Parts: sequence; C-alpha cells; structure tokens
Amino acid sequence: MMIFITFALIFRRLTFLPDMHEISLIQASFLTTLIHLIMQITKDKVAGIHYTLRDNEGTIIDTSDGRDPLYYLHGAGNLIIGMEEGLEGKAQGDKFELKIAPSKGYGEIDPAMTQKVPRSAFGDQEVKKGMKFSTDKGDVVTITEIGLDSITVDANHPLAGVELNFAVEIIEVRNATDDEITHGHVHGPGGHHH
Repeated sequence: MMIFITFALIFRRLTFLPDMHEISLIQASFLTTLIHLIMQITKDKVAGIHYTLRDNEGTIIDTSDGRDPLYYLHGAGNLIIGMEEGLEGKAQGDKFELKIAPSKGYGEIDPAMTQKVPRSAFGDQEVKKGMKFSTDKGDVVTITEIGLDSITVDANHPLAGVELNFAVEIIEVRNATDDEITHGHVHGPGGHHH
C-alpha cells in the first residue's frame, strides 16, 4: 500500500510540471514581454510608425500608406503634443487608435490670425481663394476671401479646430544615437541626413 501512495504522489507532482515545449513557450513569452518593456516608446527613443489621419466624418486627411514609415525622436517636440502623449509607452507591433482634441493638435481657430490686407500687398501676382503664401516671417497664410480693395488671409493651421483621429501601427522602436539626441531629430533612413 505504501508503494502505491508514494507512486501516486510522485505521479501527481510530475503531472504539474510543464513539459519542455511548455517551458520554451514560457521563455519566449517572457522574452517578448521583456523586449516589449525595454523597447517602449519613451523619451529619447526613435520610433517608426505607420498612420492614417481622418477627420470626424472619416475623410482621410493624411496617411503613410504606400510610403515609408514616419520616424521621429520621442520627446523632442517633433510631433503634435496629443500624438506624442498617445504614443508614450507603446511598443513595436502595437496597433491602436488615437482621438486628439484641437488643443493637443494644431490648436483652436484663432480669429486674430485672420486679417484683411490691401490687395496691393500681393503686387501683380494672380490671387485665388485657397492659395497659400509665405509671409516675410516664414508663416504660411491661406487666402480665404478676395475683395476689390482687400484680400482676407488666414494664418491658422489648416487643421486648427479639427479633432484628429489617427489609426497607428508601431513598426520599430530603438534607442536614439547621441547625435540624434543632440540634434533633436532622427538621422538615417526615415530621418534627416547631414
């Protein structure tokens, strides 16, 4: 009887031990989790993303579809605030959606950034509604109205006041180089070339 009880206890312990296949799956899962934690998007990481930007009606405003991923240096102010906040802590392979309010995107529409200027300010240039011009300060203005004596220009960003809806996929996350951190932008593929 004693032999039977001992055998039963040993057999019971063995049935709770994972087999070698289960151990390798556990190790792979652990390594994947560890890599995910180490290579999360945080300050001074370079991330490569694919994205599609839509307005609230579902109209595509911009997309990286069919192009190389967008690479940026996280925490360097290379993206709008809401996008950086939404990407913080994400890792390669993550797919998600972000809804960004105008205050964390391109700002609210500022009526003070719309003004009438004399038609003579454009010289002999042909002007049409929707045309964009650079000012002597480097700002871009859009013509919104054309009158006989004046032209209305708007210096608000075209996406000011627009709620932004991003579908994002993280393609790559890596440590930034010292040069990238010093210069404040990505170098090499997907980035700036000096």
